[in-house]
Amino acid sequence: MKPQPLLLGLAIAVTVAGCATTKSPTGRTQYVGGMSKQQLNQMGLQAFAEQKEKVPQSKDSKQIAYVRCVVNALTRELPPQWQSTGWETAVFVNKDPNAFALPGGKVGVYTGIFSVAKNQDQLAAVIGHEIGHVISNHHDERITRQMSAQTGLGIVGAVLGARYGEGAANATSQIGGMAAQGLFLLPNSRTQESEADVVGQQLMAKAGFDPRQAVNLWQNMIAAGGSRPPQWLSTHPDPQARISELQGRAAGLVPTYEQARATGHKPKCG
Repeated sequence: MKPQPLLLGLAIAVTVAGCATTKSPTGRTQYVGGMSKQQLNQMGLQAFAEQKEKVPQSKDSKQIAYVRCVVNALTRELPPQWQSTGWETAVFVNKDPNAFALPGGKVGVYTGIFSVAKNQDQLAAVIGHEIGHVISNHHDERITRQMSAQTGLGIVGAVLGARYGEGAANATSQIGGMAAQGLFLLPNSRTQESEADVVGQQLMAKAGFDPRQAVNLWQNMIAAGGSRPPQWLSTHPDPQARISELQGRAAGLVPTYEQARATGHKPKCG
């Protein structure tokens, strides 16, 4: 028995309503509080430690200093509560052009990112985006929503199980999980990605990195990539749409960038 979308939506809405709300840096309402800040930070620390165990770290001192320089320049522009986090950086030997930032102030960069981030400004666009996820409480929001979705499916399963039997409850868990993923969790992820673009581009401009280079970075990403899934089934915004948005914001951020440079924010990372 396939769960009715309305029933699934109501169940999720009920569980989300029990969470705390806050405002993201862009003013968007967020549902958070599934875990305490201390628990989130601990999860970040654990994930970072596991990454270090599984993936070899670069021994190139210049490479490490380069990444650390960019991270330090960006984190100096964060609000006080985020500056005091004590950000740690690691460079992992992996050909994937990727990077991440975790609660607890952990930044990881894969060596493959240097194939698309051709200069310090483009690297700042990548890292600024990842730090943007952290300071926008996206990890808290994602975990809270996932927990709410699971609770919501449990409610639907119990209701349908009581009415139609155990088979219906099992089907709810399987089919409902796909529905929640495709119609509830993934759209939120695209929102987070777009928001991290906004926050990261603002951050790099304040730190003295050219916000226009975020456009060049994504052009490089497209050139290096191949086929990709349709936008509606992706956790990332469409690349061309993303570039258009980055271009539009860059023009407005040039004065911020120029002011930062004029007041001595002139990173010389590499």
